[in-house]
Amino acid sequence: MFMRKSLCILLTTVFAMTLSAQNDQKTNDEKRTELKLNVFNFLVLNSLDGTVEFLLSEESSFGVSTFINLGNTDDIDFPRNFSITPYYRQFFTKRYAQGFFVEGFGMVLNREDVFFDDFEDRERTQTTAALGISVGGKFLTRNGFVAEVYAGIGRTLSSDDFFSSVVSRGGLSLGYRF
Repeated sequence: MFMRKSLCILLTTVFAMTLSAQNDQKTNDEKRTELKLNVFNFLVLNSLDGTVEFLLSEESSFGVSTFINLGNTDDIDFPRNFSITPYYRQFFTKRYAQGFFVEGFGMVLNREDVFFDDFEDRERTQTTAALGISVGGKFLTRNGFVAEVYAGIGRTLSSDDFFSSVVSRGGLSLGYRF
């Protein structure tokens, strides 16, 4: 139920931005903000992964993604419940903040695992931080719709060996530049 309400709110917001953007005469080079939803994580991991990205120049941007796992973390062995991921991207094409990019990211995440100890199941939750790098591509239509695909890997900063010290970041995101 929460997921349906969140999706309806997100779609209504994107639709409203589209209608208001039709009156806006800015070119894509003048638009500096993007809102995106990671469709891959929504469909495969049963999670919401939204991003706001600010274009700093034609070659760089800064953004923040928020990941919320809506499903059971035991279903597909994806233990992350929640994460906030700020990132910085550097683009390597002549088009304004689009095309091939490399990003450095930091991540604060909360994850849990169920393990068997003394003949009973126990649950452990941990909050940790990670640093990593991703690569990807961003594509933009003349109307401001954005599609991007990216993948990355990082390492946690904690020395706890109970959880994996490797984190992943990636997906297929769709959104709008305004």
